[in-house]
Amino acid sequence: MKPGDFEAWVRREQLAVEAALEAWVPPNPPAGLGEAMRYGVLDGGKRLRPLLVLAASEATHGAREAAMRAAVAVELIHAYSLMHDDMPCMDNDVLRRGKPTVHVRFGEAQAMLAGDAMQALAFEVLTPEGDTAVPAPLQARLCGLLARSAGHAGMAGGQAIDLASIGLALNESALRDMHRRKTGALLQASVLMGAACGQPDARAWQALTRYGAAIGLAFQVVDDILDVTQASETLGKTAGKDEHHNKPTYVSLMGLAAARRHALELRDDAHAALADSGLTDAARLSLLADRVVEREH
Repeated sequence: MKPGDFEAWVRREQLAVEAALEAWVPPNPPAGLGEAMRYGVLDGGKRLRPLLVLAASEATHGAREAAMRAAVAVELIHAYSLMHDDMPCMDNDVLRRGKPTVHVRFGEAQAMLAGDAMQALAFEVLTPEGDTAVPAPLQARLCGLLARSAGHAGMAGGQAIDLASIGLALNESALRDMHRRKTGALLQASVLMGAACGQPDARAWQALTRYGAAIGLAFQVVDDILDVTQASETLGKTAGKDEHHNKPTYVSLMGLAAARRHALELRDDAHAALADSGLTDAARLSLLADRVVEREH
């Protein structure tokens, strides 16, 4: 696939996801809740997780309607997690996607409620009534994949470990486990939810599981690198906050050069998984792995 073709696909799908979010995130919940929800999820972000859903679905010949609903649900969970992570009781950040965080703009209580409502909305999007394009068994499977990645075994558990590890020197195994949960689980679930919309055989499913795990961890390694190498204006969020809060990262554990090498190793692991998958149309997934490691914000 030519780079220009890939970039055109990325832009096309980002616009499609934005349109779906615009349609499915309601503007009129009471007492300004809808405004806070839409502020937190619309008009920002790289939409990496939805892109992974859609690319995995295409690679496994999945149904478009189901894949788009899965893509929106994953992005809603991601956006809600950012709303809550940015709050004073968590990371206490004031900048996200180049604009004031939700709690700064709307207050802490509204940010908490908006995140809660978006988490529930994600599962509502996955369970459309009377929609033959998303049959009930697929709805249940998608809900299970998303719930497990977002709950105690995944994102929420990883965030709990992160908060409990401030000031501690974690070894690589413990750091990997934290990031596998906090960041990697939802990225891996994005891949698997897309694949669940298609028809992967056991070999492809196993390979996509490996691919998702590799890019999930690579994303966090690169995030740790960018936190110390880029300015807030480039990142769209506060730079240097991990060091400021004395959090364990791959850079603090390995050093910058070794962390960069590790990110490249994880990208190579992702490529190797795709090569073993037996899929004939995984080029976009391969290029998304490159995008994860080569990003500058």
